[in-house]
Amino acid sequence: MGNTDQIPTFTTPREDDLFLGSSFGLHSYGDLKQFERFFLQFLFDFDHSFEKPVGFLAPSSDTLIFAITACWNLGIPFVSFDTKATSEELDRQLEQVDPGLVFVGQELQSKINHPDAIDIKQLDIKRSLEIDVMLGFEAKNFNPKTDPDNIFGYFFTSGTTTGTPKIVPLKRRQMLFAAKASAENFKPRKNHFWLLCLPLNHIGGISIILRSLLYGSAIFRMKSFHPKMITTFLTENKLFQAASLVPTMLNRLLERSGFFVHQNFKAILLGGGPIDTNLIKECRNKGIPLVPSYGMTETCAQIAANPILKPSGTYGPLKSVGTVFEPNRIQIRDENDETVSINTAGEIWIKGPQVFDGYLQLDNKDFFDADGWYRTGDFGYFNAKKQLFIDSRRSDRIITGGENVSPFEVESKLNELKDIDESAVFGISDKEWGQKVVAAVVTEKGRSINPVTIQEDLKQILADYKVPKEIIQVEELPKTRTDKVIRSKLPELFLERAKQSEKS
Repeated sequence: MGNTDQIPTFTTPREDDLFLGSSFGLHSYGDLKQFERFFLQFLFDFDHSFEKPVGFLAPSSDTLIFAITACWNLGIPFVSFDTKATSEELDRQLEQVDPGLVFVGQELQSKINHPDAIDIKQLDIKRSLEIDVMLGFEAKNFNPKTDPDNIFGYFFTSGTTTGTPKIVPLKRRQMLFAAKASAENFKPRKNHFWLLCLPLNHIGGISIILRSLLYGSAIFRMKSFHPKMITTFLTENKLFQAASLVPTMLNRLLERSGFFVHQNFKAILLGGGPIDTNLIKECRNKGIPLVPSYGMTETCAQIAANPILKPSGTYGPLKSVGTVFEPNRIQIRDENDETVSINTAGEIWIKGPQVFDGYLQLDNKDFFDADGWYRTGDFGYFNAKKQLFIDSRRSDRIITGGENVSPFEVESKLNELKDIDESAVFGISDKEWGQKVVAAVVTEKGRSINPVTIQEDLKQILADYKVPKEIIQVEELPKTRTDKVIRSKLPELFLERAKQSEKS
C-alpha cells in the first residue's frame, strides 16, 4: 500500500554502551556486534535460504534477544513461535510461514517436526563472544536488506475471539514510525533499563527489544513476571527508567504495600487489554507515571497513548487511551461506514505508516476499504480534544434485546464488588433476548457467591439489560500468556457448568 511519509532515522548505538542486562550479567552493543558476525556466519554455514525467515521456538533468554536483534540489524525476517503451542498448532504455523532454520529450546524439540531444527544453545552468547569469527566470502559480501518496506517479522494474533490466529507480516517502516512516535512521549536514557518481562513471541515484547535498539538504550530481561523482584528494581534501582506491563501485572504490583517508583523512573507502559480506571487512579495517587495505550499486532504495538503522568500533574479523562500518533489517522464510523461526530461511538478504522499492509494468506478485502483504511473491529469514540476512548471489541460486544452491552463496563463494576477478584462477561445465545449476558467470576480465596445478591448490587449501578442474567463461579479464567482472557472459551465454561447442574 506504500507510504509517502519521511522514514524516521536513528543513530547507531556506541559499542561500549549497555545493551542487555539479566540475572546472567551485562552485555554491551559491542557484544551484540560480535554476536551478529557469529550469527551471520552460522546461517551461511547451515546453508540458510535468506528468502525465508529464521524461526525461534525457545523460552525467554539472553541468547534469544541477541538473535532477534541480530535478525533486525542484518535485515533477516524472523518468526518467534509460542512455546505453549501444541504440536498440531506448530505444524500448521510452520507450514504457513515456512522458515528456513528453526532454533529450538532443548526441552521443546519433541514438539516440532522440521528438517532444519537446531538447538538454540548452538548460538550461546558466551561461545559466540569467545570465538574469533572469520567471515567467509559470502558473509563478507552479505548486504543487509534494510529497506523500510521489507518484512522484519511474522506475528500470530492471539486468536482470543475467533480461536484461529491470523498471521501479521510487519514491515520495518512500522517499527521505525512506532519507535519515533513513542520517543515523542518518552524514551529511556542510554545505559538505563527498560524492564522486559513480556513473552518474546508477541509484538509487545519484541517491540521493547527493537525500540531499545533504535534508541541505543538498554533492556533488562526477566524470564517471567516476579512481583517482589520488580518492586525492588523500580523502587530502588535508578538504572530502571521504564517498564511494559499488562493490567494484571500492574494490579499485582499495586497489591504490594511497598510498591512505588523512584524519582528518576519515567513510565510504565500499559497495554494488552481493557484498563480499569481504578488502576489509573491508584497510580495517580501514588505518583506512578503511567502511559495507558491502544494498539495491536497490526499496528506494531501502540498507535495511541496518553502523555506521561507526572506525579505533580493532573490526568484526565481517566478512561482515555490518549491521542493517535502522527502521522497515523483514526476514524470512527457508523454501520454505514460514515464518519460520526465527536462523543459518538462507532467502529474504529485506522490508516498510516504504522498500519500493516494485510494478513498473510488471507483475502484482505474484508479488512481494508478501497482507500487503504484498516477496519480494526474495535468500537470507541473521540472527545472534542481528539482523545480516544475504547468501548469494546466487535466480537466481544453483546447485543441483548436490541441493546448493545460492553462486557468491559460490566466487568469493571463486578470487580468493584466485595469478594470478587476478577470477572469475564460474555453473551450466550438466547431465544428471548438474542443473547443473554452471562458472567464468570473468580472470588478472593474461593469464597462462595450469591448470584442474586450480586445482581441486586449491580442493578444499583447498571441499566437492567446490562446486569448478567446468570453468574457462575470458576476457579480461574482461561487466559493467554499475556493474561488476556480467551473469550472464545468462556461459553464452554458456561455450558460445562450447565451440564453439571443438570446432573445434580
